[in-house]
Amino acid sequence: MESRNSRLRFPGLRRASSRLLATTVTEVEKTRVNDYPTRDRVEYVFNCIAKHGGLSYIIQYACGCKIDKIAEKLSFQEYDEARTFTQLYSTPGEKGAVFRDPKQSKGLRTRLKDAEQEAEKACFVK
Repeated sequence: MESRNSRLRFPGLRRASSRLLATTVTEVEKTRVNDYPTRDRVEYVFNCIAKHGGLSYIIQYACGCKIDKIAEKLSFQEYDEARTFTQLYSTPGEKGAVFRDPKQSKGLRTRLKDAEQEAEKACFVK
């Protein structure tokens, strides 16, 4: 239990601990945005460039922007799982059920699709 004397002796302790907590939360958010491996970011950008008609500075920049926006919405683990569920969704028969049927599959695929649509609107000039 905190006594009146301890509050008087350390008046800035509460303020300092609040700043430390805010800094820690900010650092965690930055880490989350940057938790995508470079190889996966580059692969996404190359696929995006191919999808949008080939290499140009504008498309390259927009595709890099797009993966950054997606990284703000999904952790790499969520992105990787959603991408896997999306790519293997059309696997026929019983083997494909593992990718189609779980609630997690639909939720992650939807979140990835929404994040990609938002990123497309934010990064590509129409």
